[in-house]
Amino acid sequence: MTDSDGLSPQPRPTATRPLLGMTVLVVEDSRFACDAMRLLCLRSGARIRRADCLQSARRHLMVYRPTVAIVDLGLPDGSGAELISELVKALPRVSVVLGTSGDSFAEDVAFAAGADGFLAKPVESVALFQNEIIAHLPEERQPKGLRMVADDPIRPDPLAYRDDMAHAADVLSDDGDGRMLDYVTRFLSGVAHSAGDHLLQAAAEDLAEARAGGRPVKADIARLTGLVQDRLADRLAI
Repeated sequence: MTDSDGLSPQPRPTATRPLLGMTVLVVEDSRFACDAMRLLCLRSGARIRRADCLQSARRHLMVYRPTVAIVDLGLPDGSGAELISELVKALPRVSVVLGTSGDSFAEDVAFAAGADGFLAKPVESVALFQNEIIAHLPEERQPKGLRMVADDPIRPDPLAYRDDMAHAADVLSDDGDGRMLDYVTRFLSGVAHSAGDHLLQAAAEDLAEARAGGRPVKADIARLTGLVQDRLADRLAI
């Protein structure tokens, strides 16, 4: 199944909703980042579907084919680059495959995997979001004429950030799994970067550096865990 069910006429893009009639699959483990994508799609006229890991994304893709796939590079069960590589080789091909991340090196990884484009987190501009998708659509699907964009910044729901903190707290409580510790460190660094939570971002990056350098990490884990718990204790964490 594609993003059209074939039973009803496809909505046509408009000047204010240039992605009308399209479906965007967002493969993203952060609820805060996904809420930003939801708002971007809403303002652009696109439908959104969400998968929070590679396994979930592959299940979605067995059932339907979206117009656009936006894939985070750091996922709990592997690298989003794996999925990007699969998507660009699959037939029929998803029209637009974009990578996304807050890591500085991730853009190169996404393009090496075959991505059409890249969205650096945080994605707050409706115009940037629309332009990156439209630029890579087949010419026959690109909206014609002028577009009208109210480009006030996207503001995701702060409670979605709290959901991310709850997820991180669950992972941090299992301190015997080094792979998941590396995952949650990257996860928190990216989420904190998107939310402008510089203290939490610095703590996550310090833990990552300690692990990469083979140094003791007990104190860094305790610091990071404490900051996560502080944000869970405050209903509006940001």
